[in-house]
Amino acid sequence: MQEILDRFGIQKVHSAAFTGSRWLEGSEEILESVSPIDGKVLGKIHKAGATEYEQVVTLSRRAFEDWRTVPAPRRGEVVRQIGEALRRCKSDLGALLTVENGKIRSEGEGEVQEAIDICDLAVGQARMLYGLTMHSERSAHRMYEQWHPLGPVGVITAFNFPVAVLAWNAMIALVAGDTVIWKPSSTMPLTSIALSGLIGEVLQQNAIPEGVFSLVIGDRDEIGERMINDRRVPLVSATGSVAMGRRVGQVVARRLGRTILELGGNNGIIVMPSADLHLAVRAILFGAVGTAGQRCTTTRRLIIHEQIYDRLVEALVAAYRQVKIGNPFEEGVLMGPLIDRRAVETMQKALREIKKQGGKILYGGEVLQGEPYTSGTYVTPCLVEADHDMDLVFEETFAPILYLIRCGDMEEAIAIHNAVPQGLSSAIFSNDLRETETFLSHVGSDCGIANVNIGTSGAEIGGAFGGEKETGGGRESGSDAWKAYMRRQTNTINWSQELPLAQGIKFGDD
Repeated sequence: MQEILDRFGIQKVHSAAFTGSRWLEGSEEILESVSPIDGKVLGKIHKAGATEYEQVVTLSRRAFEDWRTVPAPRRGEVVRQIGEALRRCKSDLGALLTVENGKIRSEGEGEVQEAIDICDLAVGQARMLYGLTMHSERSAHRMYEQWHPLGPVGVITAFNFPVAVLAWNAMIALVAGDTVIWKPSSTMPLTSIALSGLIGEVLQQNAIPEGVFSLVIGDRDEIGERMINDRRVPLVSATGSVAMGRRVGQVVARRLGRTILELGGNNGIIVMPSADLHLAVRAILFGAVGTAGQRCTTTRRLIIHEQIYDRLVEALVAAYRQVKIGNPFEEGVLMGPLIDRRAVETMQKALREIKKQGGKILYGGEVLQGEPYTSGTYVTPCLVEADHDMDLVFEETFAPILYLIRCGDMEEAIAIHNAVPQGLSSAIFSNDLRETETFLSHVGSDCGIANVNIGTSGAEIGGAFGGEKETGGGRESGSDAWKAYMRRQTNTINWSQELPLAQGIKFGDD
């Protein structure tokens, strides 16, 4: 791992503020990066503070004046080169992500691949920032709309997908002509520094102005609060908890800025009698156990028709028993550690509470101890039999806990599914056309993502990613999500020698 850190140029005590071409000094306060795999310190950084934040935003605003004038296809070419740099460093960056985050090696490299894929998508998008033409009601007039760069974009990311979520936002924002200021989770500083340095190298090779891409790692009050209150940052994209999103949304709205919020997901899968249970078990296992239950799209509720409840639960318990837990670099390991001991305690507290509410633990939930689990961050994934109206079922616990809930028919299943306040990802397993079409209809799933015969995790970058209700309503990545990073302008051109007014209004001597 030290060789990888050296290849990324990460020093023993590194700066946490970057302008795209140089590292700023940072404050005297030190932040340690601790691996959840073994609890060892990976490196240290000088936290960014108010001084570094001001330098970064000033440069970002100044750089925007130049960057917005660069033709969009040229901006896309720079992003293409970032994608190529990611390809060259995929193995190293994936390994660093794994050691700092704890997700298994294939998921670490898979996340970097997702960033590469969004670069590819953004390159094409750079030539497709389309507006519309509309027929004017006035003779000899032409009316159309166009999209212009917006300004500096603040991107706040969580610990679980720092590379992918940064890329979803930054690569689209860059081709849109915006500059980017990244505030990643403080639990992932080394991965963030490595990725920022890689992006910076590409920008410097292309003589891109300092400040087009910036990094600031620091405390919520010193960095986060400044960013969301800063009128110079017209858009803040934030990924995290519902509580965090409420704060970001309220503060940015108060200054009439924009937000893209991707918050909590209490994701459910409905399994009906016609379902292919072999297919369903595989999808449920990955959805609930992948990334140790720390995805925003993790499957947290399983709504099972009573006719197949016992059979499916038996199959899931058998599948869970086969999950190998351990060092995420080891071959065959399917689940690594939780991000830290606080996450473990949050999981244990939830399990104690669900038992008080009448839930029954059918499998797992233990904290693993002894070799090789000395870090105190390893747990067994947990299956819990629960009623749909238990208080804790309505909350998102960021851990591998799956609630198993009975239902009697499709109508009840949808009612149970939609009852929670979150609305990110959802799925149904059924081979009944009426059931699947009902689930996808306006009376079905109320989530931003709804799948049939695949799980809740693993969204493709070509579609817009995000959810409804307390998930925040924001959309990132593909489809027309690019529009959120630009400002829309409607234009009317009069090519006649007359001045007719809209709606046939007569004014003065006309």
